[in-house]
Amino acid sequence: MNKRIQQTLLAMASLLLISSAHGADKYYAPPAKHPVQVYWGDPHLHTSLSMDAGAWGNTLGLEPAYRFARGAEVTSSSGLQAKLSRPLDWVVIADHSDGYGFFPRLLAQDPYIMEQPEGRRWFEESTKGGNEGQRKAADDMIKMFSQGKFPYKVNSPEMLMPVWEDVIAAAEKFNDPGEFTAFIAYEWTSFFKGNNLHRVVIFRDNADKTLQTIPYTMTDSPDPEDLWKTLAVYEQKTGGRVLASPHNGNLSNGEMFAEVTLKGRKPLDEAYVTARKRWEPIYEATQIKGDGEAHPFLSPDDEFADYETWDLGNLDSSFAKTNEMLDNEYARSALKIGLNYQEKFGVNPFQFGLTGAGDSHTSLSAMEENSFFGKHTGSEPSADRWKTPFRVSPIGRIEGWQEAASGYTGVWATENTRAALWDAMERRETYATTGPRMTVRVFGGWEFKAGDDKRSDYVDLGYDNGVPMGGELNTAEQGKSPSFIVAALADPVGGNLDRVQMIKGWRDRKGDLHEKVYDIAWSDNRKPDSKTGKLSPVGDTVNVAQATWTNTIGDAQLTTVWRDPDFNGTEQAFYYVRVLEIPTPRWTAYDAKRFGVTMGEEVPMTTQERAYTSPIWYTP
Repeated sequence: MNKRIQQTLLAMASLLLISSAHGADKYYAPPAKHPVQVYWGDPHLHTSLSMDAGAWGNTLGLEPAYRFARGAEVTSSSGLQAKLSRPLDWVVIADHSDGYGFFPRLLAQDPYIMEQPEGRRWFEESTKGGNEGQRKAADDMIKMFSQGKFPYKVNSPEMLMPVWEDVIAAAEKFNDPGEFTAFIAYEWTSFFKGNNLHRVVIFRDNADKTLQTIPYTMTDSPDPEDLWKTLAVYEQKTGGRVLASPHNGNLSNGEMFAEVTLKGRKPLDEAYVTARKRWEPIYEATQIKGDGEAHPFLSPDDEFADYETWDLGNLDSSFAKTNEMLDNEYARSALKIGLNYQEKFGVNPFQFGLTGAGDSHTSLSAMEENSFFGKHTGSEPSADRWKTPFRVSPIGRIEGWQEAASGYTGVWATENTRAALWDAMERRETYATTGPRMTVRVFGGWEFKAGDDKRSDYVDLGYDNGVPMGGELNTAEQGKSPSFIVAALADPVGGNLDRVQMIKGWRDRKGDLHEKVYDIAWSDNRKPDSKTGKLSPVGDTVNVAQATWTNTIGDAQLTTVWRDPDFNGTEQAFYYVRVLEIPTPRWTAYDAKRFGVTMGEEVPMTTQERAYTSPIWYTP
């Protein structure tokens, strides 16, 4: 069969899968005993209710955010028309609990806000200073808040509860079981000396239970252990369920996966590691403020580790980054560190699934390269946004072009409801992408063999004889090594696939931690180098000037069954899959074409989008 025809047929099949999540007729489909549909969403989005989003100029509240996620066209805060090319299946609007609704009160010149000189200054900057004034006010608010100098009490029930009631009402209004899921959620905005320890708190429940609680704030406590205690109280009181998803840790200066407690700076004990595993089953591995899967300093042999890297400093840019901090910031490193705690306590606090999120503060979950709406209102599409700095501080600059158009999360669930999607998150059956909606499945077991990936019933085979992404394998039989069914299908409107890689991390019997990247499936009949074992680059068809590319390289689908050739049954290990697309235009290339601007040579114009699956763990 002609390669292009084959790719088109595969893309059509993928489109049918995607359309089924949006109400396509399922009458002829037999009932599925396992999840057969991936549902796409953004687990981290902000509206004008977030204090910093409002300061940056966002005027869009909850309703436009939901309407946009569901596929409607809306007018952005900067006056641009915005619409997704394909609607999302679910969204988590997670406005900051600290300062809930603060900015609308500021713009209304609430006497409580205006009695402080900071409030009056922020009002002037936000209303009369243009983008520069908004950025200045937002940065000042973030810095004062992170350093514990914010002049207002932002955790009072009188301020929080009316906003929380509005948040819940909007989620209930737009939640449509089977068609679209609107989770009830908020972001707990913990800073520790300007270091990002934020968690997105996601409820499985509806209004009847969530109205019985109130969002927890950093003002209540910046310590995640106190957050977990509050979540436990909620569950005991209501019989509900809730989880916390840590924010991408690359701006935490080594605190996100620190091996000491926040309070007292004591080594992690069994109670801590047990609680963290219980409450934090997923982790945000990629977003607009940089990619958090791996870092080139930590993974020098991984040619794809340096992707959309942000490593200037912490969240408020008050302290510069050092290499010693990196180990406790990146997902792959944390997954390895977790093996030490599994050995010590029999519990792994960093046994998390991977998600991708936008963390956009525009109310618009627009993570596609050709329609990226930026981090905040000041970085919505314009001729100058690439050269308008995200932040300027004494430790350096983060440039506007460094914002990443990332990411989304695929969830394998039985149906598009709060309960089904939340349950999939809890069991870690999720994967992150940097924007494209590629379909990826992984199953691990002991008996999978060559050709199983071609079977029409490979999904049932994977569940019945193994575990999906997020699962655990236990003691191996003598002489056996784990095998994995891996299947990846390109986004039907995206780039073809370059390769599929298996990332393995393990702890040897001496206690040393290791990692290795295996190319396990690739396109275009390439062959690894006979000496180095490296696979040659897939090529590049991007026309930067026109912001186009062609799918004349790469494959629309890559599948394989891979068995670990270096397995040692006495050593703990984890395995996750990374899928790489062929090069395609980055959002900067689309902007250069759209606005007719020439950007500096330092600005990247192409990208290799990717997906990261949740790991499968092996414990002897």
